[in-house]
Amino acid sequence: MITLILKNIMEKEVVFANVVAGVVIKQDGKYLLVQEKQPKAYGLWNLPAGRVDVGDTIEYTAIKEAKEESGFDVELIRKLDIFQNLATDPVKHAFEARIIGGEINFPDDEILDVQWFAFEEIINMADKLRDGWILEAIKMVEEK
Repeated sequence: MITLILKNIMEKEVVFANVVAGVVIKQDGKYLLVQEKQPKAYGLWNLPAGRVDVGDTIEYTAIKEAKEESGFDVELIRKLDIFQNLATDPVKHAFEARIIGGEINFPDDEILDVQWFAFEEIINMADKLRDGWILEAIKMVEEK
């Protein structure tokens, strides 16, 4: 019996997940979302977010992705949570952030649009969000 259990444990594949960092930005009662252009998420709305590169911190990536995808310079306020449903899903770190500079300016090869939405609008467009973590992270800021 013990041999069988050990054999099953040793045969399991180790999963290495990607790490993503993103920001929830609320200003004047609205939340900033970016509409993605890449084929697997075309037209879906997301938080400004991206994969953490080797050598970068999660916090640095969150700030960098906000700038790259929206044009805004941000300051992190607090870490909201870490989201992951399956072992093979990316590990998503969400931060609350505030704008400290910049203006809407996004790369048109990566982003279709950047817009502000009221919380109620985001709830009603849940089927147009790239992933469930977006609404969950926004709810954390909304309930603060």
